Amino acid sequence: MNQKLLDRTRAGACVVLTFMLLPTALLAQSAEELSEATSQYVRVSDPSVALTHVTLIDGTGAPAASDQTVVIENGRITAVGASGTVQVAEDMPVLDMSGHTLIPGMVGMHNHMFYTSAGGRASQANYTAPRLYLASGVTTIRTTGSRRPYDDINVRADINEGRMPGPRIHVTAPYITGDGATQMARITSPEQARTFVAYWASEGATWIKAYTGIAYEDMAAAIEEAHAQGLRVTGHICSISFREAVELGIDNIEHGFTTASDFIADKERSVCPQNLMVESGSADPRGEVAMDVINTMVEAGVGMTSTMAVIEPFIPNRPTKDSLTLEVMSPETREDYLEAREQIDNNSNFPLTLDHLKKTMEFERAFVEAGGILAAGVDPTGVGGAIAGFGDQRNYQLLVEAGFTPEETVQIMSLNGARILGVDGELGSVEVGKIADLAIMEGDLTTDPGAIRKVTVVFKDGVGYDSGLLIADVKGRVGIN
Repeated sequence: MNQKLLDRTRAGACVVLTFMLLPTALLAQSAEELSEATSQYVRVSDPSVALTHVTLIDGTGAPAASDQTVVIENGRITAVGASGTVQVAEDMPVLDMSGHTLIPGMVGMHNHMFYTSAGGRASQANYTAPRLYLASGVTTIRTTGSRRPYDDINVRADINEGRMPGPRIHVTAPYITGDGATQMARITSPEQARTFVAYWASEGATWIKAYTGIAYEDMAAAIEEAHAQGLRVTGHICSISFREAVELGIDNIEHGFTTASDFIADKERSVCPQNLMVESGSADPRGEVAMDVINTMVEAGVGMTSTMAVIEPFIPNRPTKDSLTLEVMSPETREDYLEAREQIDNNSNFPLTLDHLKKTMEFERAFVEAGGILAAGVDPTGVGGAIAGFGDQRNYQLLVEAGFTPEETVQIMSLNGARILGVDGELGSVEVGKIADLAIMEGDLTTDPGAIRKVTVVFKDGVGYDSGLLIADVKGRVGIN
């Protein structure tokens, strides 16, 4: 692309970005604006409603509070407080939420719109993924790497215009990596990196995702161009170490401990070490190198995305075959997945072990203790056990297993993601004035992590969607569409 064309692309991108970064409220939807196809899933359509007698974990990290009332009016939260102290208009519908927990809508920070699984299966999940994310209480996602970016862009438009149910979508461009890729953009020069970023900025992407083979100079150019365009950059990196990525100005880093090539003593610049996940498993998650990596990220304000839900299915003899996950898979997908799980569970020499998962947990604890911004996402890839939405819920359970309190975990999965996306002024916590994106589940999440799997109604823009109806509509379809 010549300089004049690149300049025109940049100018066009600025117009697109100005629109994309308008306040989220401009994209808010009332129940009346939804299509018939979307309205069939709506359980609460009143513009104003009071949710009473609920246990509240508000996403700010504050202690959970029992017997609370949350008032929604015209898509916004207008009151939060102890039941009996919050004024509720006489004509306002009231939903008694006794025995339920309310949290902010989750913000999925590694939530693809495609799905891969055992047997070499790969499918674009335009139908199943939006419904599963929303049904699970995930009201905002970032598509952290795209295989079919125009699908993601078009699905985002359909959701924003009420034609289909789903979460808010922050679109990431196709992956960028180095030589050898077949399904990603091969970036082999800084100029190519800048051209790629400028193009996808003009098409409406707001994030760039770097992958394991990208070269140092090309990554530097991609980050520089992205920031010039108003985009941000994250990465599942390997050829670039975490500390090198921070030096280059990256905004977010994916996966954490098992993908950090900083632990490889003889790592070559721009080269991804072979068997990184296995080799890094011998490192100390609180050792000198780990703490230097963590402190480097924290000082630069670079957030990290936890994706333990996609790591766990590679660990032998973990609880990775819950019935609802298996029910939403197509029969062929389920068969291949169960076969893969059997092979993993019965292999006494499988290269990934429980110790890898425990070290990942410990690294994330150390990151947060040092002041790092930890978010979370499902990454519905690998052998197929990480399902859109359900995997986000599993992340909650794994973060609690890692030692985080329920309040810390909800903050990681909501407000922290919103902070990284730059939308925390509108989303991510249950506070007066914010958009009413909420998830309600049966049970007490403060004492039972399993309650996260019992979502009943999910509010987005103050409209309440029936979780059960959304899930019922995708059973047997994951792995197909």
